[in-house]
Amino acid sequence: MAITKWTVDPAHSDVQFKIKHLVISTITGSFKNFEGGATSDQTNFENAEIHFSLDVSSIDTNVEMRDTHLKSADFFDAEQFPHITFQSNYFHKVKGDNYKLAGLLTLKGVTKPIELDAEYGGSERDADGNIRVGFEVEGRLSRQEFGLNYMQLTDSGGMLIGEDVRLIANIQLVKQG
Repeated sequence: MAITKWTVDPAHSDVQFKIKHLVISTITGSFKNFEGGATSDQTNFENAEIHFSLDVSSIDTNVEMRDTHLKSADFFDAEQFPHITFQSNYFHKVKGDNYKLAGLLTLKGVTKPIELDAEYGGSERDADGNIRVGFEVEGRLSRQEFGLNYMQLTDSGGMLIGEDVRLIANIQLVKQG
């Protein structure tokens, strides 16, 4: 079996998260700096190994004061835990272009299994002759399971921020070699 190595192209990829604020609207943020890759059979991505690392200090919600708070020990504690990492256990086709991606997510020093949905967007050769593939990855996690326990309440007794975090990543991989 021929092995193919792929690297994430950060210029054509993005990683976002969404969380409820005051339980009435959704705040969207992203991580600007990340890296990752995959190792696959030359002919397909079934059983591919996938790894990813996010730079916590690159968090961006378009509000500098909020970003500073998110980097603090109240949330991600970027000084002590500078990266969020993912290492796959399996990547299997479910139907058509849809896959299940499962692995271990490490966030704020806590490692837990997570299962994500991935949709294969296709393959194309770029202007320089490089082969590229695209995936859209989505999933949810409970922030408290990863030690993000900030629990400020509103005057009416509601939660300031929600428990569930939605992850959305649009990833373009470039074939190496």
